[in-house]
Amino acid sequence: MREIRVDNVVIGSGAAGLAAALRLWKLGEENTALVTENMKSGTSRNTGSDKQTYYKLSLSGEDRDSVHMMAEDLFSGGAVDGDTALCEAALSVRGFYNLVELGVPFPCNEYGEYMGYRTDHDRGRRATSAGPYTSRLMTEALEKALGETGVRILDRTQAIRLLTFENRICGVLCLNLIVSCGESADAGGNYCEATKDPYLLIRADNVILATGGPAGMYRDSVYPASQLGASGMAFAAGVKGKNLTEWQFGMASLRPRWNVSGSYMQVLPRFISTDPDGGDEREFLTEYFDDQGTMLSLVFLKGYQWPFDTAKCRGGSSLIDLLVYQETKQKGRRVWLDFRDNPGKAPIDFDSLSEEAHTYLEKAGALFGTPIERLMHMNAPAVSFYMDHGVDLAKEPLEIAVCAQHNNGGLSTDANWETGIRGLFAVGEVCGSHGITRPGGSALNAGQAGAIRASEEIHMRSIQRKSKAPDLPGKQPGAADEEWMERLRKDALSFAARPYKASGNERPAEVWKELTEEMSRDGGMIRNPAGISEALKKTREYLQDYGKRMARPSLKESSLWFRLYDMLLSRFVYLTAMRDYIVSGAGSRGSCLYTDPEGALPKEGLPEIFRFREDGGKYSGMVQETYLEEDSTADAFRAVSQWRPVRPVPKPDDFFENQWREYRKRQGL
Repeated sequence: MREIRVDNVVIGSGAAGLAAALRLWKLGEENTALVTENMKSGTSRNTGSDKQTYYKLSLSGEDRDSVHMMAEDLFSGGAVDGDTALCEAALSVRGFYNLVELGVPFPCNEYGEYMGYRTDHDRGRRATSAGPYTSRLMTEALEKALGETGVRILDRTQAIRLLTFENRICGVLCLNLIVSCGESADAGGNYCEATKDPYLLIRADNVILATGGPAGMYRDSVYPASQLGASGMAFAAGVKGKNLTEWQFGMASLRPRWNVSGSYMQVLPRFISTDPDGGDEREFLTEYFDDQGTMLSLVFLKGYQWPFDTAKCRGGSSLIDLLVYQETKQKGRRVWLDFRDNPGKAPIDFDSLSEEAHTYLEKAGALFGTPIERLMHMNAPAVSFYMDHGVDLAKEPLEIAVCAQHNNGGLSTDANWETGIRGLFAVGEVCGSHGITRPGGSALNAGQAGAIRASEEIHMRSIQRKSKAPDLPGKQPGAADEEWMERLRKDALSFAARPYKASGNERPAEVWKELTEEMSRDGGMIRNPAGISEALKKTREYLQDYGKRMARPSLKESSLWFRLYDMLLSRFVYLTAMRDYIVSGAGSRGSCLYTDPEGALPKEGLPEIFRFREDGGKYSGMVQETYLEEDSTADAFRAVSQWRPVRPVPKPDDFFENQWREYRKRQGL
């Protein structure tokens, strides 16, 4: 096991992680390292949508906006901490203009105004976009800037355990994928450090987690295949989860993984389902609507209202998601979008559409032809995208499912994006800064705001340490800290040895496939008490007997062995939160429907699993936090959930002289 010492570690190479590492360097925190499994992987680099949105303060025209108005809009999503919302609003302009200066091509007019458009859950025109690959452009610009610094980049390095002492972060145990996977040192053309040691122990004062959401728990996912998450090691270290029940689900294509929002729905494609072999084709939506105009108007609205929303189930656009879910999960069929023919294989009566749908298509000049002809007219790049990925929408249908897309919850932090473990921060999707609903594009802004807050807090403490005694756990740095470091080394070595003591016969890949299929069914968009309880029981059994059930891995299999264990930890804590939410009696909200025999069906003829009642905002002013109990061990895993009131939006004194004085004090000026 190789050992190195740095001041700060950033884990993850998405837009949030890259921004954090870059800001630390610019603040003078030069002894910083970035750890990543693959510099070219992750959600930011490999995802997008019809028009991927970035949310920030209004910066054009006569729109009236303010930091506190934006903070209130973020806060109104429910279960949101107000101080975090205020920070995201206040720092949105700094984060946005930093990206502009780095070369991200956000559009502006000839006078330099960065105009915007209205997104969902937005009362202004704060949204902007650099196109379908906005987040990729962000990561490319940030990576280029980071490459011009001296930040140490440890590519092909998998973080597997956080090391703590007296509730403070002290280091990270990593698996060297170059060795364990048998790769060459320059795999991927990145900045690898080639050594013969399979494990790396990084001693550090601060760690910023930027590992994304735990997407690996779900099979039906619009996340890129490279995005799996690593929240389990944070839970194992004692970090609390926040709003873990709150996800976003929506319809997406399976190959490639891509949201079918925006134009894909607005051109009114034909929905068909088949048996598993592709036969027995039928248009299943028509079985649930009395007239085609109503059906197509709801399909059109899915372009605007892409995420599933329980508030839009009864007579609203989310009824389409339920019908797709029923075909795939209840009936075991496959669902496809067919752009080659109109629904019913007949000309559409555009006059039968809702006023909103008709007006939009009329303004777009698209009251004609077939779905593919309308899509080529309205948004030709949307067709080109699938063509580039081997799917010709003019010749073949597109397979879809209701998929996990974003975790609004995550790790619980304060307004500096610091967890309950001192020195351990969480930025980007791994941080649960969102609530029940959120404005479209706010996640990209939250990642940049979190990077600013975390890096500046780390830098401020660095300044304070230089003028005072070092703030280290228990003892001073140097020879005197060897006693507690030896304890950490023993912990690291013990954890690293676990795969080689395994005595079972189950293989990680097979278990992964089984568990992710179950999670999409039981812990996805539709949740029922029996399914959640059974999944939780199974997860606990795997954790308690992991070494006895799993086969001893080869060196090349060790990465997946640790990854599956991390996923099980995440799954256990998330399922605990879901079960606690059911017990609370709060009802369905956001993008999750909880089956309730006392509720009502969204539409007659649907299965009982869709019977639910809305929460009515019962817990919108509360935050649910879930965590592993301290005595959770390999023999007895337990997790608990607690509820607390949200932290309100602060109302600081804005008198200039007072704040100037406080600023100088904070900065040591």
